[in-house]
Amino acid sequence: MSAKKMFFLLCSAFIFLSAVPHKLNYTLSTPKTDTSSKRPWKNKKCAVVITYDDAIKEHLDNAIPALDSLGLKATFYLTAYSPACAKRLTEWKGVAARGHELGNHTLFHPCMANMPGRGWVSKERDMSAYTLQRMVDEIKMTNIFLEAIDGKTTRTFAFTCGDMKIGDSSFMNGLKNDFVAARAVRNEMHTIEQVDLYNMDCYVVNNNTAEQMIEWVKKATETNSLLVILFHGVGGGNALNVSLPAHSQLLSYLKQQENEIWVAPAIEVAAYIKAYQQKQ
Repeated sequence: MSAKKMFFLLCSAFIFLSAVPHKLNYTLSTPKTDTSSKRPWKNKKCAVVITYDDAIKEHLDNAIPALDSLGLKATFYLTAYSPACAKRLTEWKGVAARGHELGNHTLFHPCMANMPGRGWVSKERDMSAYTLQRMVDEIKMTNIFLEAIDGKTTRTFAFTCGDMKIGDSSFMNGLKNDFVAARAVRNEMHTIEQVDLYNMDCYVVNNNTAEQMIEWVKKATETNSLLVILFHGVGGGNALNVSLPAHSQLLSYLKQQENEIWVAPAIEVAAYIKAYQQKQ
């Protein structure tokens, strides 16, 4: 084919294509933005774990009805020797059946009596007098107690008073096969890559307002972090208290923001973090 004829054919094809653009489909490739780092918590911006310590009656009477009314699930760290455990076992069984976690908060709630502000710790509950074996045995006994209530063999642990050692030894080192995670008491939050599952930080509620607690949630959302909230008294029951209105306002805010915030029990969030970190 001559060059002149080739030029004629190319020009004809160009004129034809220009005349019928509606018959052509042009696909423009748009670079995809990686949003996984901004929504790492089950495609949400942050995770919030709501926890309640010591198994007091106000948890059954005040906290659980408020949570259930909004469909929110939490973790209740039970001290097995608590009167509200011994006298209301059937109610705690119902709590577990409705999707809340019953976590381990030891048999007798021992704490180090020689720390500042620990005058309330009795001689019998002084962790500094414990042996490592006694501490491990009492924690394992509490797991048996909790399994008798909820039938579960996996759960999380919460350090009493944030105390983690017997002498120089961390008792959790011998219990990692018994727990998915363990919660501490420092007021810190971390991203999913930074979370230490056996030293999970939390914000301790001490008569905070709803506005203050909501600010914690907003910070977690902005930084794509895990926020663990620790309640003791709820409308009474402990000096570390939250008023019923403040508690209700926080829960309502979490519910309103459920498209951005993942709220789940500690065991569920810990399992997700473990799987995420293992992939990295």
